[in-house]
Amino acid sequence: MSKILILANHYNTLRIFRRELIKKLAELGNEVIISMPPDEQKEIDTIESYGSKVILTDMERRGMNPVKDISLLKRYKKLIKEVNPDKVITYTIKPNIYGSLACKSLKIPHYCNVTGLGSTYMADGGLMRKLVSIMYKFSMNKAEKIFFENVGNRDTLVNEKIVRKEQTVVMAGAGVNVDEFAFCDYPQDDGMIHFLNVGRIMKEKGMDELFYAIKKIKSEYTNTTFDFIGWYEDNYKDTVEQLQNENLISFHGFQSDVTPFIKKAHCIVHPSYHEGMSNTLLESCSMGRPIITSNIHGCLEAVEEGKNGFLCNVKDGEDLYLKLKQFIKLSYEEKKKMGKYAREFVCKNFNKVDVVNKTIEEIGL
Repeated sequence: MSKILILANHYNTLRIFRRELIKKLAELGNEVIISMPPDEQKEIDTIESYGSKVILTDMERRGMNPVKDISLLKRYKKLIKEVNPDKVITYTIKPNIYGSLACKSLKIPHYCNVTGLGSTYMADGGLMRKLVSIMYKFSMNKAEKIFFENVGNRDTLVNEKIVRKEQTVVMAGAGVNVDEFAFCDYPQDDGMIHFLNVGRIMKEKGMDELFYAIKKIKSEYTNTTFDFIGWYEDNYKDTVEQLQNENLISFHGFQSDVTPFIKKAHCIVHPSYHEGMSNTLLESCSMGRPIITSNIHGCLEAVEEGKNGFLCNVKDGEDLYLKLKQFIKLSYEEKKKMGKYAREFVCKNFNKVDVVNKTIEEIGL
């Protein structure tokens, strides 16, 4: 039995994406301790119900200020000394950086998870990107393994000599629970074609391009609907309200359960600029829905072109419009066949059980 310490920046990071891993680690007889920022007691109880113990660690989730964040390094070092774990697993940027630095100084084996490079990093040549690059390189150079959710993110950090390729492991994202997101029958042919977007309404999720494409599609095909669930950034408030008033889209706000919306959709559209691995796409495919998404790492892995969806050029509203039109022109049976293949594709390549087992194997437990 090993004592495993997991460092995370949010309750939801664990509940949504790592629940099955925590449960499996505990089932194997390991002692699992979770470090996360303070949250509601019910959320702490939820994480502990997976077979773990929670230790609350204060941290500023947003922003990167090395002067302020040095206190997090001190808290992590104190925590690690008290817990004395055999191995440490870290998720997201701050735990990766400051958790790794703490483990490095205390000579504790540690395993980092780069779940995406993020908006700031992907902005070309910015000061913050340079800062994060330096901190990643210095902090994670002693990590036993560094897990990535797509090969593009891995290659970026390897090519920039931030991490060594032999340290890296590329996973199938966080995987998808194919039982929780079970296959459901394709919506009946009622003459309408229902598209769905799940996620934040913001520029880097391809919203400008999607709204452009929707306006063109709706001018040609009155038998289409476009539903949106999630949050919107403040600068999109007026745009969303205007599009709703013009009956171009239906915005439903945040939904704790996305499955009823996926069930009603004929196709999920996700024209993101960058991703670690899009869980929206994996969940939608698992439920048997075709997808249209950007031809970028973190999205393209979920698509077998023409079989379970279509890829569009990133930041290209015209190409997105053409892919939407291509889907609309398919017969109902062709759309239904794509949905069935989507389920098969995800079960074969992105099953959460396989991802969890590979993670445990790579960590050596």
